Amino acid sequence: MSTRGRQAEAARNDLRLLRAAHEVFTTQGFDAPVSAIAKAAGVGMGSLYRRYRTKEELLQRLCVIAMERGVEAAEAGLAEPDPWEGLASYIRACVGFRSGALAPVAGTIEVTDEMWRTARKGTELADRLITRARAAGVLRGDVTTLDISLLMEQFSRPAPGAEHPHAKERLLTIALDGLRAPGATELPGDPPSTEWYEGRWGSPP
Repeated sequence: MSTRGRQAEAARNDLRLLRAAHEVFTTQGFDAPVSAIAKAAGVGMGSLYRRYRTKEELLQRLCVIAMERGVEAAEAGLAEPDPWEGLASYIRACVGFRSGALAPVAGTIEVTDEMWRTARKGTELADRLITRARAAGVLRGDVTTLDISLLMEQFSRPAPGAEHPHAKERLLTIALDGLRAPGATELPGDPPSTEWYEGRWGSPP
């Protein structure tokens, strides 16, 4: 096989591994053995360990991918001229690919510089989306970026048993209406802080 052919095969194997790892971890739990991932991906354990020496490395890569997809969703939302539709499309996109599905590993793996860097870029873009929507008077003024991040985390959790085909979409629509200005009920308590949110993962550099 040519060098280009081997590289293409390695890329395909890596994609299968990452997709399988995300599915296994988010359905079977983060204690699932890596052998289950290799089996689901249809590759040997040797292929898995050549690419990811440890489960932690695999989880770190999955976290970066999820955050990169969040960045892309935020950029697409900012490209939408309508401030509300831009914010809503961002939230729907992140819920669609379950952006917060890996949140339970917070505090159990080392956070790499790439993870911190990508997370901060995503937060900056989300802040811009939310600031624009609030300035346009379409987002209630007491909602913060972290409120929305935590909302998306809740929607990223797998539903117990067989999920109704439209249940998540219905609940998300209800939640989005709850974000609209002016808001019928005052939100209780102080909003979550960035220090608390990042502290779940560890001390930022």
